[in-house]
Amino acid sequence: MKDIRERQRGQRWLLALRRYIGFFLLMAFVISCCMILFLNMITDTTGLVFTQEYIEQAAKVTFLNVLLLSLICSVIDGIRRRILVERPVRRIVKAAEQIMKGDFSVRIPVSRVVDNMGDFSLIADYFNKMAEELSGTETLRTDFIANVSHELKTPLAVIQNYGTLLQQPDLPEEKRMEYAKAVTAASRRLANLITNILKLNKLENQKIYPAVARYDLGEQLCECLLSFEDVWEERNLEIDTDVEEGVLVDMDAELLSLVWNNLFSNAVKFTEPGGKISLSLKTEGDLAVVQVTDTGCGIPPEVGKHIFEKFYQGDTSHASQGNGLGLALVKRVIDIVGGEILVSSQIGKGSTFTVKLGRKLV
Repeated sequence: MKDIRERQRGQRWLLALRRYIGFFLLMAFVISCCMILFLNMITDTTGLVFTQEYIEQAAKVTFLNVLLLSLICSVIDGIRRRILVERPVRRIVKAAEQIMKGDFSVRIPVSRVVDNMGDFSLIADYFNKMAEELSGTETLRTDFIANVSHELKTPLAVIQNYGTLLQQPDLPEEKRMEYAKAVTAASRRLANLITNILKLNKLENQKIYPAVARYDLGEQLCECLLSFEDVWEERNLEIDTDVEEGVLVDMDAELLSLVWNNLFSNAVKFTEPGGKISLSLKTEGDLAVVQVTDTGCGIPPEVGKHIFEKFYQGDTSHASQGNGLGLALVKRVIDIVGGEILVSSQIGKGSTFTVKLGRKLV
């Protein structure tokens, strides 16, 4: 470190010497030209003839003036560079070193006093925005890892515990079946979690590109809803559909099936037995508008702000039935296909998810 500082100090002195020589040569040239022109004009105008001794004395004085002016300009330029160049550069380098060490909270103070720091103020502004984005990304990454670890631990702990119980030699058949079902359910939940994580990762990294094809949206909605028939019959739910016929869209059917399956799954999960789920499909100009409504517990306003975040689960009483990735997948798919999703909800009365898709028909 000491050798580096000494090397940098030597480079600064060498640079200062180069600047001084540059100023000296420039001023010597300009002043010499001006003096020659001035003396020639006086000679032509007045007829005066300057002696060699006078010219040599004037040249010495001029040379000293050039040395002094070059020194003054070099000092002024050095002060200017130190204030307007070296200081902001040091701040940027120091902040960059902190970023490299993983400290994303660093920000570069921007001076608005002296010449607004020129282009360095713009660099500092963009650097601060970059650091802010990196800080947010790092927070999301940390939270994601923590949430994934937590979500993985739960089913793994269930599998481990019930697997140990299944090893008992005199275990009754009834208990064996109960423990085996618990292991199967935990394994299924773990598989679903990993599948959703992979899907979300592909969607967020744009590794899945929409395979656009024209198809009947109403048919797809009905098929997805019918896949939950066993569940809604078991919970004695009333199903109400108002699906407009012949609504064609140019979309990726496989991607949108993720949206409908997650919305229907949530509606079934959060609707109490004997409740009602409604599906509506209508056209509004060039838009296809899908609404999924349930009579469940509703979403509090503070929860509604976060429902599309990864692993966020507002109602922990149903946490064992999901992993908090469903609506994050839904939001990402809607963003990819250029749609819009809205949520309206009342506590104790239910929720309505509205999806608006551009049909893009020719």
